[in-house]
Amino acid sequence: MDRARIIAETAARVARELNAAAIMVSGELSFEGIQTDIPVYYTSMRPKSIIDHLVATGKDGKSPAKELIDQLGRETAGNVDHLQHASAIEYVLGELKTGIVVGVVETRGSSSIIVHNLEENPLIKAMKECEERVKPEVMSAVLKIAFDIALTGREGKKIGTAFIIGDTEEVLKRSHQMILNPYAGHEEAQRNILDRKNWESVKEFAQLDGVFVIDENGLIHAAGRYLDVDGKNVDIEKGLGGRHVSAAAISRDTVAISITVSESGGVLRIYKDGKETICIESFQPAFRYI
Repeated sequence: MDRARIIAETAARVARELNAAAIMVSGELSFEGIQTDIPVYYTSMRPKSIIDHLVATGKDGKSPAKELIDQLGRETAGNVDHLQHASAIEYVLGELKTGIVVGVVETRGSSSIIVHNLEENPLIKAMKECEERVKPEVMSAVLKIAFDIALTGREGKKIGTAFIIGDTEEVLKRSHQMILNPYAGHEEAQRNILDRKNWESVKEFAQLDGVFVIDENGLIHAAGRYLDVDGKNVDIEKGLGGRHVSAAAISRDTVAISITVSESGGVLRIYKDGKETICIESFQPAFRYI
């Protein structure tokens, strides 16, 4: 029996014995012919292999054994982070909610099986804290749109935008229109972000400067809105622009939740109480195999 099949069968057995919600694979490991009723998802990840690392560092005169130990530690941490991010994305997309996920992460140099409890996922925990202020279905809808914008932009062009959700009255008091509000005067049915038929217009208006203002029930009150907030003493990652500063500041000055999508790199961030609580970088949704 070859190595790949042994790993796949072991992962399937572990998942079955733990009554896992899913098996998540990063790599090309095939589960074809493996008997399992547990859904298998594939995610993308291309970490640097241990062999490549040893070849590169061995020339520097460093101990290959020491470098191997260090690299294994970094790779394991990276694999866990990747599994957490992938699980959080599937949580938002509605594929996973609770339970255990068995992860299988492959590189050219190694393979690892990781057991991950969704209840302990720090990203999912952070999302649930946000959902204490905003309805979960509203949070999910906005994040799905944000994911799509981050991945595909609009008509092949990368774009950045921000969504401010909840505490609408206070947010509107602390902002003004940069352009005519495209949602002004429209019926609620056409402004409801929970209706997927309205998502294309949201992605179209995401090209405008300014932010979206959405209430906790999912009604869009404005797009192209400029936030009149003081960004002083806002602690955000260095190098981020005015959109992130104002999004963080409005979440500090109100009880709103801010979601930003970076134009460069498509990084998605969530701010609450003036602080970044979630950051998801360069992600791809998983695709289901079984």
